[in-house]
Amino acid sequence: MDIASHDTPLVRFRMRRQQTLVRAASLVGLALLWQIVALIANSDVLPGPLAVFYKLIVHTASGELPYHLAITLARVAVAFGLAMAIGTAVGIVMGRYQQLDLAFDGALVLGLNIPALVTIILCYVWFGLNDVAAVLAVALNKIPTVVVMVREGARAVDPKLLAVAQAYRVPRIVTLRQVFLPQLYPYLMGAARSGLALIWKIVLVVELLGRSNGVGFQLHLYYQFFDIGSILAYTLAFAGVVLLVEGLVMRPLEHRLTRWRT
Repeated sequence: MDIASHDTPLVRFRMRRQQTLVRAASLVGLALLWQIVALIANSDVLPGPLAVFYKLIVHTASGELPYHLAITLARVAVAFGLAMAIGTAVGIVMGRYQQLDLAFDGALVLGLNIPALVTIILCYVWFGLNDVAAVLAVALNKIPTVVVMVREGARAVDPKLLAVAQAYRVPRIVTLRQVFLPQLYPYLMGAARSGLALIWKIVLVVELLGRSNGVGFQLHLYYQFFDIGSILAYTLAFAGVVLLVEGLVMRPLEHRLTRWRT
């Protein structure tokens, strides 16, 4: 049996189903472990998953949770788009042009090491307590990491393939789309995944410090009331969205973009 016979649509479907079942089983296992620990602790500080799920239903039915979650997701989407667009462009330029890489390397290192809290505070002081400052603070914290990953991808692009495309006078747009970008896709997906993981967290801090809505604001509010159940309910809703984005968007997109490698 040749290698191609192992990559039929049926085989891929079975593999994806098996992977989904394994991931679902791991989540169920975590929920059971949580329930066991909650029973052993027997404390209001650690409610069980059923109690948290009830809180989740209550906050969802009231419309409170969807409202604040939608606001947070909008901020995440805008900040993520800005960070990926700017970081990708700068990373490609730095990866392809050595002199520009040397010129901007110091600023890049500085950007990587400035604490997110400092950037958030400065943006709020300079631009006011508004969404522009909030989104800008989040994007500024993520851009340097995108630049680093994309720069490494641009450096790793095979120059021989580019030389062949140039020798055959392949149009620049075709070379970019079919030669350059396919080699860069794994690095872009890595930057996107790490970007989402970082942006989710920073957005919550931004909302906690200077916004009057969003999941971060709600978590701070329930913390003041020591409402652990509501805190965990919002956390579960947020984590659920992250899992959906990963399963329905990031993973299929990565499979599609990197399919040429197999």
